[in-house]
Order: sequence, then C-alpha cells, then structure tokens
Amino acid sequence: MTALRWTLLIGITGGLILFPALFEPLLRPFAPAGGPVIYDRASLASLTLSHLGLVALAMVPSALIALSLAILVTRPAGAEFLPLARTLANIGQTFPPVAVLALSVPLLGFGARPTVLALFLYGLLPIFENALAGLRSVPGSVLLSARAVGMTQRRMLAQVEMPLALPLILEGIRISVVIALSTATIGSTVAARSLGEVIIAGLTANNPAYVIQGGVLTGCIAVLLYDAFGLLIAIAKRRTGKEM
Repeated sequence: MTALRWTLLIGITGGLILFPALFEPLLRPFAPAGGPVIYDRASLASLTLSHLGLVALAMVPSALIALSLAILVTRPAGAEFLPLARTLANIGQTFPPVAVLALSVPLLGFGARPTVLALFLYGLLPIFENALAGLRSVPGSVLLSARAVGMTQRRMLAQVEMPLALPLILEGIRISVVIALSTATIGSTVAARSLGEVIIAGLTANNPAYVIQGGVLTGCIAVLLYDAFGLLIAIAKRRTGKEM
C-alpha cells in the first residue's frame, strides 16, 4: 500500500511539474469558460524549487538552533535556562506567520526574507520540544554505563544520547518541515516565489483550476516529505532497538 501511494504521489507530482498539459482534460471543468486551464505565468518546476528553497532556508537554521537549545538545557550547567529556551522557542507560535510577515515586511522588504523568517520562527517549537523529550528519555542506566567506561560528556552526547534521541528529534523536524511546506504558500502575498503564487492567481482570477494545481502539488510534496521522514525515523528506531 505504501509503495502504491508513493508511486501515485510521485506520478502526480512529477506530472504536474514536468508535463502539466497532461492534466488539462481533468482540470478543464474547473476553469472559467474560455479561460486558461494550466498555469503558465511561471514554470511550475521553478516555483516548486523556490518553494522548497524557502523551506530549506528556514528549517536548517531552525533545527540547528532548536537542537542546540535542547542540548544546552539538558546539561547540568544549562538547566536553569529551560524557561528562557521555552520562551524563545514559543515566539513563533505566539505570532502567526501572517503576523510575522506583516511586521517584518517594513524591516526586511518584500520577497523571500520575511517568509523565511516566519517559517524559521514557526519551526522552532516542535523541534525543540521533541529534542528535549528525546534527550531526557535516555535511560539513566545507559548514561551511567557510558561514564563507567570513561566516556567524556562530549562523547556521551555524540555516541549515546543523540543516537537514542534521534527518532524523536526527526519526528519534530518532520512536523516542522510539513508545517513550513504548507505555510510557505502565504509567502507569495509578500512577493516570495512559491507555489502559493499559483493559488493566489487562481483566487484572484476566479479560476479554481489554478487553485487545484497549486494545492494538489503542495499537498503531494508534503505527503512525500512526511513519508520520507517516516522512513528515516523507522531506520533510526531499528538502530536503537526501538522498532515499532
């Protein structure tokens, strides 16, 4: 069933990106009479790459910072900073992405930068909380054994704690990436190139065919990424003996 779903999703995604004209008969009933069916103001391939680029530019620093904060507050010297770290990670959830865009455009201008900032802030909390839970879930007996064989704190973190916490860390990243992929569509309201451009064009021109193209393509990519992270999580669980 999973293989069939992957084949179907990859087929739809690749078809919409590379051969959108193939979908014209299916989309024609949703287009205005005599109006265009396939979005052609920009290449869907280039918009998809730009969309994924926005997500990557936001998620890489978001993951690094959230993970660093989780590591800091799970060390004895940094435990007292947990409330501050949680407050920082919650900033993105306090202000919705639309509000971040509205507040950041006067400072950063139109384009990709306000969108990347909004996605970056919104992605912090799931990664931080999952990394925190993962690091805290490492059994004390395992840590005690690692100390007994002479491991330094750095080696314990790299060779014991991080591998055991990896499934939960990846789960947090998966949540943030899927949310960011969906949320990035609103970046087109501030002139960021994304698949939201197709959706907004459809809403503006009252052309549901455009909306379907942008929405289906975004949804398929989100599901593919979700499943891909699921495979990584399953591999990480097998390596740590935590198979589902």
